[in-house]
Amino acid sequence: MPEQDVTPKAVLMIVPTYNERENIRQLVGQLRALPGNVHVLVVDDNSPDGTGAIADEMVAQDPGIAVLHRAGKQGLGTAYKDGFTYGVGQGYQYICTMDADFSHNPASLPAIVEKAAAGHDLVIGSRYVPGGHVVGWPASRKVLSAAANRMAHLFLGIAARDCTAGFRCYRRIVLETIPLDSIFSGGYSFLIEMAYLCEAAGFRIGEVPITFVNRTQGDSKISKLEIYKAMYTLIRLRTRALPWERWELFYQRRKARISG
Repeated sequence: MPEQDVTPKAVLMIVPTYNERENIRQLVGQLRALPGNVHVLVVDDNSPDGTGAIADEMVAQDPGIAVLHRAGKQGLGTAYKDGFTYGVGQGYQYICTMDADFSHNPASLPAIVEKAAAGHDLVIGSRYVPGGHVVGWPASRKVLSAAANRMAHLFLGIAARDCTAGFRCYRRIVLETIPLDSIFSGGYSFLIEMAYLCEAAGFRIGEVPITFVNRTQGDSKISKLEIYKAMYTLIRLRTRALPWERWELFYQRRKARISG
């Protein structure tokens, strides 16, 4: 990470949790051990397995850790929004997200933040750029993921190759600009909508290759309902991005580049 960009409260990692007691202590420990004094916010949806209580124990031992306790299982999208609100309010410059199940390797975070510090407004830890890999997925899951990303490119014109990935870093300005309360999507479809809104707003999106490893501890949070929701999100956003609107967006971006 560039030293001039990483201040004591520069980087916040948001980790949404629901029944992640097998992973949370080790994951947060690895994040806190990274260079750059990465702070961690656990957003726990009242996990029946006691994940929230473990997070409280870590908070008592380390001022670089915080926890938001929510009343019940409210979903990934609202967990991100609550985390974003906290991060902006606390003054963090780089606000990141990742899964709690070690499918995202904490060791990849410094490269992601470094790319954001170099000028990208949203950086995605990508499975689908050169050097990116997926380990442990069945063929059916690979097909679904590839199809969702392909449809996002075709329907919405999103340039990022992995717009469904949850390992991300947002510059503060992105979360101050995009009206988070207006985002309809919940669950994993929230990731598609955020990528779409970032690109539509003219923010610069970059990708860093990662190796995604299918979880080995706990239960997967992906369901068929989440897949259907993602498809619905693509259709809904597409109706807001008709051809003449896309041309207007292209014109505005071109004008901004010329004037800049």
